[in-house]
Amino acid sequence: MSVNDLRDLIKKELPLLVRNDKELQDLILRLSREAFADRKQTDDRFDRVLEELRLDREEQRRKWDEQNHKWDEQNHKWDEENRKWDEENRKWEEENRKWEEENRKWDEQNRKWEEDNRKWDEQNRKWDEQNRKWDESREEFNRVHEEIMAQAKKFDRSIGALGSRWGIQSEAAFRNALAGILEENFGVEVLNVNEYDDQGEVFGRPDQVELDVIIKNGLLLVCELKSSMSKSDMVIFERKARFYEKRHQQKANRLIVIAPMIDAKAHKVAKQLGIETYSDSVDVETL
Repeated sequence: MSVNDLRDLIKKELPLLVRNDKELQDLILRLSREAFADRKQTDDRFDRVLEELRLDREEQRRKWDEQNHKWDEQNHKWDEENRKWDEENRKWEEENRKWEEENRKWDEQNRKWEEDNRKWDEQNRKWDEQNRKWDESREEFNRVHEEIMAQAKKFDRSIGALGSRWGIQSEAAFRNALAGILEENFGVEVLNVNEYDDQGEVFGRPDQVELDVIIKNGLLLVCELKSSMSKSDMVIFERKARFYEKRHQQKANRLIVIAPMIDAKAHKVAKQLGIETYSDSVDVETL
């Protein structure tokens, strides 16, 4: 008999033998107990698992009850907070209503103020226009007054020039008056230079050389401020300027003569020598 045949025979006869043979039952139980738990052990294990599941379920229920309790308490707090917020909102709504009423009143008042301001602006515009006209009139009056005073001073200097020429007023005083006007109008300083010409380059013999100079922004202006100028005076002034240039090693940018009375021939010489001539200090436009 083959192994397969023997296995088939055992499968067929074994159940019947086990049911009828007590010793065989005990043998099979002893053999299977090593690998499989018996019914009692299985029931005990199953009961233990069920108990653990029950305990876990009760613990989980307890935790859920605690959590629900906390949620109930939190919901209660939220309900209380919501009640407070509702109360606060009601108060704010009441305050907003009052503010809206106040704002309405302020808007009405502002409208009245704007209307009043518009009227004041119109009145101020009229006053500004009137003041502008007054300012223009005052400026025109001041301008005319200044022109009159300038002409008067110029006339006084012309009279002073005559006086200096005839010895009534000193030439130095007249020169100081012309220099003062230049300093006032142009913010410069007119320096009176008095140097000794030991070679006689200016007058043909050694003598003192006096002239006025203005130094402005690096420019050198040589001036002659006198009550009157003749042809020979103009020539002497040009020599004095060249003497100063040679002595100080600096070229003059402009030669200027200011004198109320300049001889016609002197004007011609001045033009030939490149000398600017003015009848008064106020006639000088720029320095």
